[in-house]
Amino acid sequence: MSWPFGSAALMVATSFLAGLAPPPDLKPSEWAEQSVQIPVGNAIPGLISFDNAPYQRGPLDMTADPSCHRITLKWGAQVGKTQLALCAQGFKIVHDPVSQLMMQPSEGDLQTWLTTKFNPLVEANPDLETRIATPRARKGVNNTRMKSYPGGFIMFAWSGSPKTQRGRSAPFIVCDETDGYDRTAEGHPVGLLWERANTFDDQRKLVEISTPTIRGISWIDHAYEQGDQRQFHVACPHCDTVQTIEWSNVKWDKNAEGEHMPESAYYECRANGCVWSDTDRYFAIRNAERLGHGWKAKKPFRGHASYHLNGLYSCFVKLKMIVQSFLDKKAAGDLQTFVNVTLAEAWEEEAETLEVEQLIARAEPFPSKVPMEVGVQTCGVDMQEDRLELERVGWGLGEESWSLDHQVFWGDPLKPEVWNQLFDYLDQTFDHESGAQMRIASACVDTGGSGGLTQAAYEQLRGKQRRNIFAIKGGKGWDNPIASAPKKSKSGKRARPVTLFTIGVNDAKLIVMRRAKQDTPGQGYCHWPVDRDPEWFHQLTAERLVTRFVRGFPIREWKKTRDRNEALDCRVYAYAALKILNPNILMRLRRLKPDGDHVAEDETAAGEPPEEAKPKARKTRRGKTRRTRPRGSGRISNR
Repeated sequence: MSWPFGSAALMVATSFLAGLAPPPDLKPSEWAEQSVQIPVGNAIPGLISFDNAPYQRGPLDMTADPSCHRITLKWGAQVGKTQLALCAQGFKIVHDPVSQLMMQPSEGDLQTWLTTKFNPLVEANPDLETRIATPRARKGVNNTRMKSYPGGFIMFAWSGSPKTQRGRSAPFIVCDETDGYDRTAEGHPVGLLWERANTFDDQRKLVEISTPTIRGISWIDHAYEQGDQRQFHVACPHCDTVQTIEWSNVKWDKNAEGEHMPESAYYECRANGCVWSDTDRYFAIRNAERLGHGWKAKKPFRGHASYHLNGLYSCFVKLKMIVQSFLDKKAAGDLQTFVNVTLAEAWEEEAETLEVEQLIARAEPFPSKVPMEVGVQTCGVDMQEDRLELERVGWGLGEESWSLDHQVFWGDPLKPEVWNQLFDYLDQTFDHESGAQMRIASACVDTGGSGGLTQAAYEQLRGKQRRNIFAIKGGKGWDNPIASAPKKSKSGKRARPVTLFTIGVNDAKLIVMRRAKQDTPGQGYCHWPVDRDPEWFHQLTAERLVTRFVRGFPIREWKKTRDRNEALDCRVYAYAALKILNPNILMRLRRLKPDGDHVAEDETAAGEPPEEAKPKARKTRRGKTRRTRPRGSGRISNR
C-alpha cells in the first residue's frame, strides 16, 4: 500500500510517531556505552566504556531511578565525576526529555565547562547534536545561558550570580563543585535551587558533585552524611577478602639515608597483608561488580543515594604518583589539598591551635651570623599605641624560615622619633655566614589603628615603597591572596594618599600556624632561637581558628586566647613582605659565596613588587576635522 501524501509527508509522520513512542527500556549506563563518544583530546577518546571505571555505572543509573530524588557524589580527582554528569544530562536530552539546570561555582567555571566539556560532547555525538537547537536558529535557543531541545531545555547558572538563579527551576538539577559556591544572605545556592524545584514534586532530582573542604563547613560532606553513605567494595586478588581501598593501606619504602621512595609504593590487603601491585588494584576495581561487590550502603535507602570515592580507585593513576603528590603536599605544608582532592575527605582543622611547650622544645641555638641557608631577610612590623614591634625573618629554599630577631621600639607612633628608630634598624646590614653583608630585603608595616595612628603611619610610610618598605592593611574573608596589588589610600579628606597593600591575614595565619606545627626541618619548617623570651611564644600561639554559626551558616574566624598576639601578627607581615618581594632565593644563595666580601644585593635577585593599580584611561570622542575653504572664492583653484 502506497502512502497517498508523498514521501516527505511519510518522513514527517514517521518522525512524529517516533517522538510519541515510549522510551526504550535502557539504563543510562547502557545508553552511554552504546552511544556516547568521548571527544578527541581526552585521555581515551572514542566510544565510552565503564570497564576502567565500573563505579560510575551505579550513580549514573540512579539518575533514572524514580525512587531516588537526590544523588550526592563526594568524589576525589581523576575518577570521572564530570563525565558521569555529562552522560546523565545527555540521557535526559535523548531518552527522557525534561528541563534541566546546570550550576557551576563561577561564570568562568561555567564557560570552561561549556567550552571544554559540554559543547565538545554534543559535537561528537549525533544523537545530541540533532536534538539541540542550532545557534541563531529561528526555532529554539542555543547560547551561553540556555540550550533547548524537544521536550525541554538546559539552563546554566553560577553561584556568584543570584540573577542566574532567581526565577529558574527545573526537575533535573546538576550542581558541580558545590563546595566552591558562594553563600548568600538567602542561603546556600544548592539549597535554594532544591527548594525552588518543589513545584515538580516527585519528579525533581538533584545531582550534587564536589570534592570536600573543611569539616563542619563542607556542603558535600554534610550531604553525604545525610544520604545512605555508599562505598565501593572490591575483593583482594590474592585472598578474596572484600574491602574498600583506603589510604592507610598504601605503603612504600625508604632508602638507607631515610629518603622516601615513591616508586616502591604498593597496596597492602587490610585482612591478610597481601601485597597489591597497580595491576592487582586495577583488576580488583574492574571485577568488583562481576563478583557481586561494588557499591554497598551503610544506612537504609530513603530516596537519597550518597557515594564516597577517593582517588585510589582511579585506574589511570599509579600509586607512585599518588605517594609523590602526598610527599609534595606534606613538604609544602598543604596536606589539606591532598586530603580534600585525592582522598575526598573533609579536612579536620583541629581548631588550628599551637602548643607553646612544643614550640619552645623545638628551639635551637642560632649562630651569631645569619645562617648559611638564609637567602633573604624580611621584616614584619606591628603598630601599637605606645610602640612598634618587629620580627626579622630569614628565608631559605621552600620558604623554610629562621626567626632571627625580635625588637620593640618604644614611643608614640604619632611622633617621628619611634619611626626613625624603625627606619634605622631597617637600613642595617647583617653578617652572613658566607662572609657577605646582608640587608633587609623588604618589610611590611601595619597601618591599622585609631586616634590618628593610621594617618600617622601613612605620613611616615609615604614614598618608602622604593626602599621596599610597604604599608599594609588586613583584608577580610577567606581564599584571598597573601598580598593583593597595591592601591592608593588616604585617611582624611586633605591627606595625601599612600601606596597600600591589602593582606589576606586569615589565609596567612593559617599557613603560619600549619608550618609552625611541622616537626621536620625542610620546606616550610620554622626555626626558633633558644634564647627567645617565652612570652614571644605565647604571643605566637595567641589565636585559634574556630567555626561559629550565624543564622545557620558556618563562619570560620580567628579568636584570641589571650590579649597580646603581636608575635603572630609580625610573622604574618614578614611572610607578606616575602610574597610582595617574590625573590629568587636559589639565585640569592648562589650569589652568597663564602669567599665574597660584598653586600647581598636586593634589587638584582629580588622579584619586583606588584605595580600600583593604574586608573583606566578615559575614553574621549574624536572630534571631526572641519574642512575650511579659503576666503574669497568658494572654489579652490589649481593654478
